[in-house]
Amino acid sequence: MMKSFRVCLRFGAILILVWLVVCAVVGILAGEWALHPGRRALGPRAGELAVEVAARSHAVLTEVSVSAEDGATLRAWSIRPVHGNGDAVILLHGHTDNRAGMLGNADLLLRHGYAVLLPDARAHGASGGELATYGVKEAGDVRRWFDWVKRVETPRCIDGMGESMGAGQLLASLGTTPGFCAVVAESPFASFREASYDRMGEKLHGGAWTGRTLLRPAVEAGLLYARWKYGVDLEQASPENAVAASSVPVLLIHGRKDTNLPPRHSEMILARSSLRTPPVALWESAEAGHCGAAGAEPAEFERRVVGWFGSHREDRKSVV
Repeated sequence: MMKSFRVCLRFGAILILVWLVVCAVVGILAGEWALHPGRRALGPRAGELAVEVAARSHAVLTEVSVSAEDGATLRAWSIRPVHGNGDAVILLHGHTDNRAGMLGNADLLLRHGYAVLLPDARAHGASGGELATYGVKEAGDVRRWFDWVKRVETPRCIDGMGESMGAGQLLASLGTTPGFCAVVAESPFASFREASYDRMGEKLHGGAWTGRTLLRPAVEAGLLYARWKYGVDLEQASPENAVAASSVPVLLIHGRKDTNLPPRHSEMILARSSLRTPPVALWESAEAGHCGAAGAEPAEFERRVVGWFGSHREDRKSVV
């Protein structure tokens, strides 16, 4: 009987070792994929759509660029209405997308007189940079764009709006860019770690619980690998911490049917900032999926977004 017990123990140890090795490999591969997202090139049709959006609002479309702190060239469209309301909004797109993905939001805001800036995130679209770091480096990139808008557009207020990855990057930037009058973040992640639990859980057709338990070694391996090989500490990508430490008015939007980044991410950000002044607001759209509130409830989406920016215009109209 003792011999059978030893055999079972040895077999169990081998299974655990194999599982840890598999998790390490999965974590490394996932880390490479996260840091090197596929680029979606800006095709001719994207430029044509931008021209159409600008023309509808009698606005001037310009291709612009800035240099990031590490020397990467970041590129964007600036669309400025001839007769605007004096405010500007920086629009940040999602993972593996490019600036064209924010043209719908740009169209909405231009109709209300806002100037808009649509950057390609680093390692996306036409921008430089080899790695996507989910706010670790992008927080500084947002600050560069903020300073460009302030210097060139000279607006009364600068607001921010982001979707998914762009929402997380925008929120992460609040520590380095405290001068935003207000920001809107749709379908953000609470932290890179929490988003990793969701992604890993998907591999076993489970939820975040699966990623947090069975596949936790893979998450840890991916984080260690990114720090070891590329010197990027993805643990620093934490929008929930940045929002809690900020005084910028934040409106979170999340679809209750979002299975990509579930609503718990926005709920975590809200809970972490429960004692903050001014308080963080959250609108959960009942029928929306990931970044789908504008499609599910267009009138309510427009009312909330434009109303949010407008309501904070007088509070912080002196741009820092």
